[in-house]
Amino acid sequence: MDEWTNNPMNGVTVVLALLVIVLLIRVSVVGRRLKKLRKQYVEVMGNTGITNLEEVIIDLKQSITAQELQSEKMQKQLEQVKDVQQQEKGRVGILRYNAFADQGSDLSFSIAVVNASQDGFVISGLHSRENTYVYAKPVNKGESNYTLTPEERKAIAEAK
Repeated sequence: MDEWTNNPMNGVTVVLALLVIVLLIRVSVVGRRLKKLRKQYVEVMGNTGITNLEEVIIDLKQSITAQELQSEKMQKQLEQVKDVQQQEKGRVGILRYNAFADQGSDLSFSIAVVNASQDGFVISGLHSRENTYVYAKPVNKGESNYTLTPEERKAIAEAK
């Protein structure tokens, strides 16, 4: 036993053996990390058939840019549709009333057709015993250059 401890080569052998064991443990740890990274890499790359991560990133960036351009185009079209819809004269208000006290029925009428800004027109029909008179008046912002009757104003208000 004395010979073994006196020989300097035996001490070097023990140190080298410990170093080999430490290096084997380190290689094992690095191998596990590499396996984990490889698994993550395969998940990211998927079935693209591309082995270069840079190409995948460039393709994704181009796709995102194209989608952003499409989104901007759709947003502009939506704004145009909103503008057109605001100008459409699709709001209608109808009011029937008795224009003359001596007749017993609500045969007179006022019809207002306006948009969201209350631009459009109002048509009134005044029914009497012998005739019906029909009048049309342009409407701008709920008002007209011609005098509006209370019934026509009420028809415009209903068209809101």
